[in-house]
Amino acid sequence: MIMAWHRSNEVSKRLDAIPGVGPMLATALVAGVADPKAFRSGRNFSAWIGLVPKQHSSGGKDRLGSISKQGDRYLRGLLVAGALAVIRYAKIHGTKHRPWLTALLTRRPTKVAAIALANKIARMAWAMMARDERYKEPVALAA
Repeated sequence: MIMAWHRSNEVSKRLDAIPGVGPMLATALVAGVADPKAFRSGRNFSAWIGLVPKQHSSGGKDRLGSISKQGDRYLRGLLVAGALAVIRYAKIHGTKHRPWLTALLTRRPTKVAAIALANKIARMAWAMMARDERYKEPVALAA
């Protein structure tokens, strides 16, 4: 039933193009978020899911704490599972298309990088839903 609904929904099919997002996550995002334009930004959307750090900023200094884990537990779990799948694939086949992920994996442990990638995937999904866009493969910057 989920696959049939996924195939019949245009937004769900567009979200499926994001690496790390499959039919389960795409349908959960479409079903769980009635109006993506209700969120002012991708950060607000990601905070609603529970993937951004708490802010303790004051006086122009940004002080970020730990991930709050408040929000939609089911969506957060699916996003993290998708991010771990992308990282596992990148470790086997190389990460030449994603220099951001390569740099992150050299600095941070795998699960910390998975949370950061899940946050990035959630923000991409919000932008695609709010603006009715298709997924665009990131272009590697020439150094």
